[in-house]
Amino acid sequence: MTPFRRTLLKTTLAATALLASAAAFAQAYPTRSITLVVPFAAGGPTDVVARSLAAVMQKSLGQSVVVENKLGAGGTLAAGAVSKAAPDGYTFLIHHNGMATAPGLYRKLAYNPLTDFEYVGQVVDVPMTLLARKDFPASTPQEMLAYVKTNAAKLTLAHAGLGAVSQLCGMLFQKMLGAELTTVPYSGTAPALNALLGGQVDILCDQTTQTLQHIKAGSVKLYGVTTRERIKSLPDTPTLDESGLKGFEVKVWHGIYAPKGTPAAAVDRFGTALRAALKDPTIVSRMTDLGAEIVPEAKQTTEGLRSWLKPEIDKWGALIRAAGTYAD
Repeated sequence: MTPFRRTLLKTTLAATALLASAAAFAQAYPTRSITLVVPFAAGGPTDVVARSLAAVMQKSLGQSVVVENKLGAGGTLAAGAVSKAAPDGYTFLIHHNGMATAPGLYRKLAYNPLTDFEYVGQVVDVPMTLLARKDFPASTPQEMLAYVKTNAAKLTLAHAGLGAVSQLCGMLFQKMLGAELTTVPYSGTAPALNALLGGQVDILCDQTTQTLQHIKAGSVKLYGVTTRERIKSLPDTPTLDESGLKGFEVKVWHGIYAPKGTPAAAVDRFGTALRAALKDPTIVSRMTDLGAEIVPEAKQTTEGLRSWLKPEIDKWGALIRAAGTYAD
């Protein structure tokens, strides 16, 4: 046998072995529990979505999906840890808009959202609501906007911490209204919302997953939703765009990621389980109760998440740089 034929044979055998190994992995996967990392506290909006999904996805995966809350640095601690985790198909990350805002907020970010991850797909969009304390003087959205613009220096705007979507919503609200309020950061959504319920702060912009129950109970004043269209869970509530803040739009989108190099078979299998879960009546009902909207199937894919992420990074990066608000 000539040296060329010997090399060709070795290459062919190696490729065959690799294909066989990949096929065996795909057939057996998963063989143990899978970790789904959440960058925020248990009981928070992203955690609620993650735990709802995990409970249903594990049925089709045949293995448990364990939710692990890894808090810190506006979600970048969790994302950084997952980017460096073993790419073996047993670690995934669910993250919201923070995946797109981190490159703007953190000038020394330890990972690159565009190159250090595999993409599974988008999950749900969660509308946000503009709220004020129960005894806030304005009665209508227009009155509220006028009152805030006139009295901005005396008003407080709560948010759930630097990099939280509530902070970004508040930032956009101030920019579009042309008013600067006193911002009050809290260490999470729950304490920020509790401060509003207790009348310790004036205004909060946050997700329906957390606010809907308080809106329905009449514990807060609702002035608008932050999406371009009215939402199913609050059909009579106008959008901020309708009320005078033309072009205002903030929604909390969620995506699932894996460390770069995770086998395609694992990404595909997890993605298939995700898409099946998003059709499950239990998930559909739960998301409806939370005011969350399951994204169209085309967005529930690798390409659906990949094509969405880059424009979001560009959009929020420009706003953050203009505001000069950085986390480092």
